Amino acid sequence: MTPRRGDLVIVTPHSSGQVPADVLRDMLGDAAYDTPTRTAFLRRLFLDGDPYTDLIYALPGARHINAPWSRFVVDLNRERDDRVDNGVIKLVDFTRTPLYPAGFTLTEAARDARLRRIWDSFDAQVTDSLPGAALMIVGHCMGTHGPALGHDTGTPRPAICLMPGEDDAPTVPREHWPALKAACEAAFADVIAASPFERVTIGEPWQSDTLSVTHSRRSGVPALGIEVNAGLYLGSGGEPVDGAIRALNAAFAQFADAALTLLT
Repeated sequence: MTPRRGDLVIVTPHSSGQVPADVLRDMLGDAAYDTPTRTAFLRRLFLDGDPYTDLIYALPGARHINAPWSRFVVDLNRERDDRVDNGVIKLVDFTRTPLYPAGFTLTEAARDARLRRIWDSFDAQVTDSLPGAALMIVGHCMGTHGPALGHDTGTPRPAICLMPGEDDAPTVPREHWPALKAACEAAFADVIAASPFERVTIGEPWQSDTLSVTHSRRSGVPALGIEVNAGLYLGSGGEPVDGAIRALNAAFAQFADAALTLLT
């Protein structure tokens, strides 16, 4: 049976590097008007997000929801009330470098306004996309090694990680996990073979992502996150390798079709 891609919702919550002007001014002050400073800062935020994942996970016929703003404005893959410094509104980046100048305070009113404008609207968009869907895939990328701000600091990471939920709270039924892993290994085999990275994992370094958990619970639609290692498609300076992005996109299409067939 040919899978129906219209039954698939693909979400990329960290693909954007854009920052609203008011937030950029909070972050940089008057330096927001200095083009070299602003350009370098925005490039850093973009590369510290999930760069080019909107292209990697683009699939003709599927329903796509791509984040409009950087994860450093609002992290759409966090709970709305997550108030840690790497939470839904981040105060530091993944090296624990402050994102705002010394003395900056985000007031409760400003925090709530930002969440209502960005988090709430994205949450509603995902919610509205799921009726009638067979599967939601949340697409990410990960660094080659665990960052300073993380549970796996300095640890080499696999080529691909699938996140189908916690062992006791799966977002895809556990009986499908081995077949999903096998389908992913087959789809990405050539990409992985041409790289220094190895292995497709389930649950390493993460078992679930927040969007999958939240929306699978609400809707009953199976959901999973997927992480591709950024080293598969970014050069040493963060420059995109076009052929690698194309290859990852083709591999993802093969995997997504197999996942749809498995779950429908």
